Amino acid sequence: MSRIVLTAASRVGCVRSNNEDMVLAYDKFVRSDVYGTEFMTENIDRFVIALADGMGGHNAGEVASSDALTNLKFFLEDLPANLSSGEFNEMMVEWLHSVNQIIDSKGHVNPEMAEMGTTLVAVVFYNKKYYWLNCGDSRLYRFRDGQLQQLSSDHSLNNQQGQKKHSNIITNCIGGGCKSSYLDLFDFTDDFLSGDVYMLCSDGLNDMVSDESIAALLSSGANANQLCQAAIEAGGYDNVSVCVFKVE
Repeated sequence: MSRIVLTAASRVGCVRSNNEDMVLAYDKFVRSDVYGTEFMTENIDRFVIALADGMGGHNAGEVASSDALTNLKFFLEDLPANLSSGEFNEMMVEWLHSVNQIIDSKGHVNPEMAEMGTTLVAVVFYNKKYYWLNCGDSRLYRFRDGQLQQLSSDHSLNNQQGQKKHSNIITNCIGGGCKSSYLDLFDFTDDFLSGDVYMLCSDGLNDMVSDESIAALLSSGANANQLCQAAIEAGGYDNVSVCVFKVE
């Protein structure tokens, strides 16, 4: 049994006029807002904490991120109980195929939404197991014993080429005209420990704030909104969204 203490924030930044990011903070969708909650896992069969960074012209990016998170939430709620890890993985692959079709189909109907897409990073609790999954370049970090570690891998051109610097050219996403979308999906149940702090973020944070500065902020107990504020104070060139949760 664990107690999860969570904060989430999603802000428009200093340059853009609309927010294409969205956070699914356990029981609430968060966009251009802040939120906090806590809950016990003892009597919970499943939950999801997720973040999506949309892309596309006009308002299409915010449609794609909203569609992906809404679809993921209801898909996981409808999953049958007691699937094995292998079966869960297969179901998530089917979900990715389905949500890709949903998002792509809107682009065929409405030219303003053509090739809209979104990243996705999430932590899922299901059948007493913890999984994390990633599609794109939004990130999952773990802060443990004063050390910050990026768990997810960026699906980006720079990362493919072995460069550590972040690139805004992504090689994998949901929708976006991507014909071979895939999910990184890992069972990390045995490494989900009391005292851990997990952070999901869009690139609006890690493009503006270094990992060293993020670690210092988390060490001081910073919440999601304070991390977003650090990115905005550094220039806020993009929307910035963060979800931080601590395991107790």
